[in-house]
Amino acid sequence: MNRSTTSFTSKQEGLLLFDKHGTILFANEKAENMAGSLSSLHGVEDIFLDFTWEELVSCEKDVLIDKYISPVQGDAFPVLVVVYEKSDMYLVTITNIQERTKFAPDFYEPLKELLDIKYALDESSIVAVTDQRGRIQYVNRKFCEISKYQPEDLIGEDHRILNSGYHSRAFFKHLWKTIGTGHVWRGEICNRAKDGSIYWVETTIVPFLKEGGKPYQYLAIRNEITERKRFETELKEMTTRLLSVQEEEKRHLSRELHDGIGQDLYSLLIGVHRLQQEGDNPILEHMEEEVSNVIQKVRDMSWELRPSTLDELGLMPAIRSFLNRYRESYGLQSSLHTTLKTRLEPEVETAIYRIIQEAMTNARKYAGVDKVDVQVEEELDYIYVAVRDEGTGFDKRTSEKGVGTFSMEERARSAGGELTIYAKPGAGTAVTATFPKTP
Repeated sequence: MNRSTTSFTSKQEGLLLFDKHGTILFANEKAENMAGSLSSLHGVEDIFLDFTWEELVSCEKDVLIDKYISPVQGDAFPVLVVVYEKSDMYLVTITNIQERTKFAPDFYEPLKELLDIKYALDESSIVAVTDQRGRIQYVNRKFCEISKYQPEDLIGEDHRILNSGYHSRAFFKHLWKTIGTGHVWRGEICNRAKDGSIYWVETTIVPFLKEGGKPYQYLAIRNEITERKRFETELKEMTTRLLSVQEEEKRHLSRELHDGIGQDLYSLLIGVHRLQQEGDNPILEHMEEEVSNVIQKVRDMSWELRPSTLDELGLMPAIRSFLNRYRESYGLQSSLHTTLKTRLEPEVETAIYRIIQEAMTNARKYAGVDKVDVQVEEELDYIYVAVRDEGTGFDKRTSEKGVGTFSMEERARSAGGELTIYAKPGAGTAVTATFPKTP
């Protein structure tokens, strides 16, 4: 470095010299004014709030880097840093942005604001920048912390280095189609760290566009949600167990009503018939009528708890029986279209039956219609279910989620499916669900 450069640097910028082991060899007056006296400084971590020795060694050289000085006294403040690597040392220049703002506010004030925003983002989120082909150009410290990769492992690679195998090709195809056409993508991604551990991130990918509207760069902002996903998994497992126990209890009660109390009442009815054969008696006629009514009520209760048809014959006979009885009981007509010809897993059949049951009940109570359309379609790799009406509908944005809706969502989720409700005031309601087929 020539004398003129040294003179300029010493007056305009802070200057630090480090040996290859991280020991501070020299700090000019400007650097000491910003960070503290040389006697109180033992390494990079004593000077910067967000810059370690390892990061200094591996960072891109001869370019501006935004960092924060952590002075011995006072609050941290933003600086611009340039690291130069020499054969036996590192030379670091530091520019105080706050100080420069006073002399050139039109240039440095917006820069300072941008650096403040970047600092806040880097401290709170996992950040990466890629080119239009998805090659990583920048990762922040949090990205490296969670992925357990060093920056040099990631720069120039694409995000397939983090692929956990959890998501399908269709998932990533949709992601790239979204951002490739200039739209923001939001979703949850499961990644694999360098040590093989799995972590989840809630991700927003923002495309930066050229004048023609084509992306030239992508900014990905992520927040780790691994604990939340673990809690959701545990909650799902607990809900599945709860629903399973509930269904088993309903099955037990249904059989007890039908085979136990129902049979006892039927025996009582036979006894009344025998007494009537010995002579007409108005009291016996009344008893016969009452016992017959109680038997029908017990059968109805047994059917509503858990129809035996569902266990013995399968989903579609149970749905047909349900729709017929619903029409007879409430006058609500229905059309059924299905291509399902095989038995499904018991938990899937139960979930579909309960969703249709709840959707029909909601249509009867709130839709103000006399007909509902029901679909159960068997596709190549999934089962599609829909219950539609053309009734009053509702506004999902202003309507609170009721117990029935929550129950349907949990039923679908517990069987590995997904439920969606489409509704609009005056345009009816559609409850749809999809369930993966098992081989």
